[in-house]
Amino acid sequence: MKNFGVYFNPHYENKKPIFERLQNLHKQASINFFRFCQQQNFYPDFINYISKIDSEKLECILVFGGDGTILSAVEYSLQYNAPLLGINIGKLGFLSESNFKELEKSIENLKRNRYKIQKRMLLKVQLKRNKQILYVGRALNDAVINKGVISKLIDIKISSNRRFVLETRCDGILAATPTGSTAYSLSAGGPIVSPVMEAIVVAPLNPHVLSVRPMVFAASDKIKFKLVKGYQNSILQLDGKNSYELQDNDEIIITAAAEKVEFVKLSNKTFYQILRKKLHMGRT
Repeated sequence: MKNFGVYFNPHYENKKPIFERLQNLHKQASINFFRFCQQQNFYPDFINYISKIDSEKLECILVFGGDGTILSAVEYSLQYNAPLLGINIGKLGFLSESNFKELEKSIENLKRNRYKIQKRMLLKVQLKRNKQILYVGRALNDAVINKGVISKLIDIKISSNRRFVLETRCDGILAATPTGSTAYSLSAGGPIVSPVMEAIVVAPLNPHVLSVRPMVFAASDKIKFKLVKGYQNSILQLDGKNSYELQDNDEIIITAAAEKVEFVKLSNKTFYQILRKKLHMGRT
């Protein structure tokens, strides 16, 4: 590999040291770096602009930031058919494979083809209102129906493959991929699922009845959430971003997306080693 896209957390202020090291790699190792049109304003000149016409040039996208930045970069990975390598300059960096100190070593491993590609499942999310599809989106972590600013619980009816599952009053509900099982879903009491699996975790947020628990559905299932009563303040969020305001009787349909997002894996660290290190799993 020698052609890399560069994607930043736009709010990260101390970009200068990163640009200096990228420029050294550009000069000394003949590495080409490219910027995307949505982020072209704050890049130095040696990082060239790339269009979709030249997408075949891109071999990998370096994502500088935390997990939120990686989630934002997923669309670029799909558009340019290039895997993501997270360079953690944030806090937890659970999705990141490398960090800023290891930048040159990571690039060298990529140049020498010392890496593996791990494919991860995405959710396809459709919003249906009055029998019409109003919105379609994708999520790497999760799709969340949230009650918004109101203090009242909302009523949600869940079905799978047209079969009724349950109806619950709650603050909201989420559907997560295995990748997202260690994010919001985990905080909601959901299970930890290996990211190489294909499944959909459904977790209620603060349900009124304690017997309503998180469930795991097959990735082949078609899961539907019907907003029975939302008090006209509920919202649909994909990967932590507000996507659509919801109304009573709206239906949110969740399936596994046809596409998968690719991540570069440089080390032999297992998923469980990462859990122990970053989430302190098993520590007393």
